[in-house]
Amino acid sequence: MQYYPFDSRNPLYRSKIGAVASGENLKLRLLLHNDAYCHAAFLVLSNDFLGTTEEIPLKPAEWLDNYQFWDCELNLDTGLYWYYFRYESRYGEFFVTKCAHSTGFVSHDGKPWQQTVYNKDYKTPDWLSGGIIYQIFPDRFYNSGKPKKNIPNDRFICDNWDKKPEHRQNNGLCSLSNDYYGGDLAGITEKLPYIASLGVNCIYLNPIFEAHSNHRYNTADYMKIDPLLGDTADLKRLCKKAEKLGIKIILDGVFSHTGDDSVYFNRYNRYESLGAYNSQQSPYYNWFKFENWPEKYEAWWGITTLPEVKENNTEFTEFITGKNGVIKHWLKQGISGWRLDVADELPDEFIKNVRKAMKQEKPDSYLLGEVWEDASNKISYGARRKFLHGNELDSVMNYPYANAIVDFMNDGNACRFVDTVLDVTENYPPEAVKCLMNHIGTHDTARILTRLGKYNPHIKDRNWQATQRLNKDEYENAVKRLKSAATLQFTVPGVPSVFYGDEAGVEGYNDPFCRATYPWGKENNELLDYYRLLGGFRRNCSCLKTGEFIPVHSEDGYVVYMRRDQNDCILVGVNTKPYEVWVAVPDEFKNEYEVAFGDKPNSDGWLRIAPNSPAIIKHTY
Repeated sequence: MQYYPFDSRNPLYRSKIGAVASGENLKLRLLLHNDAYCHAAFLVLSNDFLGTTEEIPLKPAEWLDNYQFWDCELNLDTGLYWYYFRYESRYGEFFVTKCAHSTGFVSHDGKPWQQTVYNKDYKTPDWLSGGIIYQIFPDRFYNSGKPKKNIPNDRFICDNWDKKPEHRQNNGLCSLSNDYYGGDLAGITEKLPYIASLGVNCIYLNPIFEAHSNHRYNTADYMKIDPLLGDTADLKRLCKKAEKLGIKIILDGVFSHTGDDSVYFNRYNRYESLGAYNSQQSPYYNWFKFENWPEKYEAWWGITTLPEVKENNTEFTEFITGKNGVIKHWLKQGISGWRLDVADELPDEFIKNVRKAMKQEKPDSYLLGEVWEDASNKISYGARRKFLHGNELDSVMNYPYANAIVDFMNDGNACRFVDTVLDVTENYPPEAVKCLMNHIGTHDTARILTRLGKYNPHIKDRNWQATQRLNKDEYENAVKRLKSAATLQFTVPGVPSVFYGDEAGVEGYNDPFCRATYPWGKENNELLDYYRLLGGFRRNCSCLKTGEFIPVHSEDGYVVYMRRDQNDCILVGVNTKPYEVWVAVPDEFKNEYEVAFGDKPNSDGWLRIAPNSPAIIKHTY
């Protein structure tokens, strides 16, 4: 048998795989062949936050065939660490570094392994684990028909629910981001039974506060719901009725910037308040970053309609996270959490204050952050972030998984898919993994059906994107492939998140085309039924809450893995090839199993996975 000097995903070399809690003992083991003639070995450990490096001697231990273990034990404080090994022999000095996947080789050219150490008191909500998130862009979900009051007259109200969103920026009143379809909170409340039928236990709403664009990421008033969506009473009613169905509501918090057309900045004098643009005596003046008041100020990504705020300004922090601040106010109205827009652009201290306010008001509330990369080692604005160490976010939007699923569906690279899943489960604390938001499409990306059907990411022109639609064959093929993608999404570690309408067959390129209305009465029922089956299956599988992820096969074009805990175990297979594949199943699935999707194993213990299809079988202990 071939042994590697080290493998961070193999319990032969580690007493615990992945992130560890502060103060928890961790044993690491290096394995060297007797031909190495090693007489001294060391763990080279770097503390990322302190910028220090130390060498820890390894002790010679037992032999395995012709190999000898060299051991050390660690007990680390909260932080991010990097490590590799060095050893001395009669032949000189050598290094063992990370090369392919998680394995180590004698090499100067590899990388160090990552070790995340989180606060031992890190606790995230249990209610989300094993559940399903449903993301809604409020203006486009459902219009209850309830009369709207106090609507600004500079908005274009579209009277055709099926109209494609406007993409032209200079088109009079009906322009990009200024066309409204009238979806509202009362409409979401009315459709709660439908949402519950998908197995959903959490609804994430894109911004609902007053703002002067249909996406509402340019907040005008954090304490007021946009009049087109309803009022506080509508939100409270939504939360209360959702709770009766086992569904909790989380809101989008946009705190890195406001709108220039807002109570706080008031560039166009819409409001009676004295905004920062109006006067340096404004109570909001110190919130913003003026270079030359009033016309020159820092704005989010240079977009002048989105003036940036100083999140750690005492007055702003108090307004958002204080006793009577935004965070606690809306938690008191019945919501159960917040999603932080562009979390990687918010200071660590500000995120800590948000978390503190949330947990004071509602200990089991959920704090989700928008981070597009690996959140455990993310660097932004020149600093390594501490999102998942236990004092900031509960978890993040899982873009690495989203990209891995789409890439696998499009190119069949199963090894890369499995590596991505294992990288996240290895680098993230278990508490963060259990409530990861595993989406495959959001308001910021093209619709998943389009990405799986006919998508050219290099063409950004909205005029061209506006003309794109899948033909009949492309659409049917994309629907079939989406079933496989959704199967992966619903069965990897974390919590699947469905962007409203994906389950009904909505297609569309990037913003604004990904933000079309839900097709009530025109759903793709084949796809909708599949999502309902997935939702029911997920809610009845214990192992999909926090069960371990175990790769079984990762070949060109198909992947097979297990999820397992003490109660049950599932085997998931997805085949992207245009022909069937046969895979050997583990022993527990040869005699006792339940077929969820696809075929049953044959008498010899082989499972057929149909062309471009998923398969799931379940074993209960």
